[in-house]
Amino acid sequence: MLRFRSLGSGSTGNAALVESTSGGRTSRLLVDCGFGLRQLDLRLAKAGLAASDIDAVFITHEHGDHIGCAHSLSRRNRIPVWMSEGTWLATGGRDFEGRLNLARDDAEFAVGDIAVQPFTVPHDAREPLQLRCSDGARTLGVLTDLGHATAHVLARLSGVHALLLEFNHDSELLANSAYPAFLKLRVGGRHGHLSNEAAAEIARAVRHDGLRHVVAAHLSEQNNRPDIVRRLMAEALGGHEAEMLTASASEGSPWLDV
Repeated sequence: MLRFRSLGSGSTGNAALVESTSGGRTSRLLVDCGFGLRQLDLRLAKAGLAASDIDAVFITHEHGDHIGCAHSLSRRNRIPVWMSEGTWLATGGRDFEGRLNLARDDAEFAVGDIAVQPFTVPHDAREPLQLRCSDGARTLGVLTDLGHATAHVLARLSGVHALLLEFNHDSELLANSAYPAFLKLRVGGRHGHLSNEAAAEIARAVRHDGLRHVVAAHLSEQNNRPDIVRRLMAEALGGHEAEMLTASASEGSPWLDV
């Protein structure tokens, strides 16, 4: 069985758990850990887990709300960490005491019974990667922090049974916000973050009869509203039976079976 849970998603920090249970064995992958150690421990406890229950950490890119306490967590709990070489170099090439593993586009690796396939995305980081995770029967797509969906991105999300998808901003709210002009251009640019409309188009493009959950993630607190996101998700899925949820910055989401 494959399941997942957001521990919190927003500009103040991002982390998600992916868990597979098969034959009495459980494998757990933490995707990003953009919080301090104490806050991460509290959020794991709410999910019924401790840091010692994590088998590996995958860091999507070097921005602080995603990499957070990765180095401290790895050292404290001796947890292997995966990230691209570009992400590692962008963080100063820190020593992970032999626990660093370099990931790259389309090079699948395993965390216990979880098959992990990273793929490149257009974002203003050195070598950002997002993920497709599978237990062999069910598949989860993780897609946050990108400015637009390439054909490569859509191909890697084809057939997923659940999707954690960035709905970062409402374009009108962003345009009328107090953000300085350079930041509006960055956020709304092709290597920034997904607008609600762009995210809805991705959901529309990848929907199929087996899609069970779409969880909206990384909503901007200043430039978005959950009610706008829910409306656009519903329109994109067009009456599809997939469950639609929004991951909050403070609580994330509940556990969801893929």
